[in-house]
Amino acid sequence: MNLKQVCAMKFNLSIALTLLALCLPFSLSASRIKDITVVEGGRDNQLVGYGLVVGLAGSGDSQLNFTIQSIANSLQRFGIQVPADSVKSDNVAAVMVTADIGPFMKPGVRLDITVSSIGDADTIQGGVLLQTPLIGADGVVYAVAQGPVTVGGFFAGQGGAGGATVQKNHPTVGSITGGAIVEREITTQIVSNGEINLLLLNPDYTSAVRVADAINTMFPACAGALDSNNVNVRIPPLFDGQVPNFIAALGQLEVIPDISARVIINERTGTIVATQNVRLSKIAVSHGSLVISIASDLEASQPNALSDTGETVVTPSTQTDVTEIAGGFDVVDDFPTIERLTSALNAMGVSTRDMISILQTMKSAGALQAELIVN
Repeated sequence: MNLKQVCAMKFNLSIALTLLALCLPFSLSASRIKDITVVEGGRDNQLVGYGLVVGLAGSGDSQLNFTIQSIANSLQRFGIQVPADSVKSDNVAAVMVTADIGPFMKPGVRLDITVSSIGDADTIQGGVLLQTPLIGADGVVYAVAQGPVTVGGFFAGQGGAGGATVQKNHPTVGSITGGAIVEREITTQIVSNGEINLLLLNPDYTSAVRVADAINTMFPACAGALDSNNVNVRIPPLFDGQVPNFIAALGQLEVIPDISARVIINERTGTIVATQNVRLSKIAVSHGSLVISIASDLEASQPNALSDTGETVVTPSTQTDVTEIAGGFDVVDDFPTIERLTSALNAMGVSTRDMISILQTMKSAGALQAELIVN
């Protein structure tokens, strides 16, 4: 068997393994590895730049010093010398341009960008972003942005009767789809000494071990969990020179990630979210509330019809009512899950706001076996 035949067999076997991984049965309770991990080194990078949006119909910045100076500097690039004190900025807005550049982005690839006003422009609707260099954290230019700005809102009626205006959404923030062109590739390395590292989006020791076990089932003795966030994977010899195929095969493997017991509370919106692993101890809950209602009214006191003296006097009248809702002190037993607890509290007529207070008190009492997060 010659070298060409060996290479052909090696390639065909690797393709077969890849297809096998792609065709594994789907499980509703499992997640793909590609959905719960990222490959170390294959991260996005943030870009930012300062630019000008022109062509605004009088809705640009007022006479801000940095906007006026930027206009004058921009004109000087085209050989036009204009004193800064003679520049008007009604049709121009100073903006910051932001974008994310993914790994392996080659020169010529286009990026979506976001354009945000940093001055006092009323809107950047209908404007055009002038050529703006986008730099990374290292100060190097990686992309250049330019184009017409799209705003998902509007601002109208400025200067109308009584100064009335109409505004929808945020007209000072816009976007340009494909508005930036990559000029320089960011060096990306995901393979080191024939190994790659998978980083869990939600670090957990059990999940990391399950990911390693799933990989070892498909590719024996290749993976090991280093900690709660990192799974080290050695590339099998059959996939030498075929790293994308190997990562694609890994991504399709399914794992049931473990979720820590958490109860997340948003007091501003009254939202409660709990994971299925929340457990409770035997507790007793008392629910009741006190409602105080204060009503104020005005009454007029007038003199008699035939009276020569006296004045009409307006006197306030205040009425206060106190209503106490009967509370119940109930023992909540045999409710090992948060679902059954909330059902019991709902049966008691507990509102969402009261339920938040009860859960916080249960955590203080040590009866809630979960991490309580209050936003």
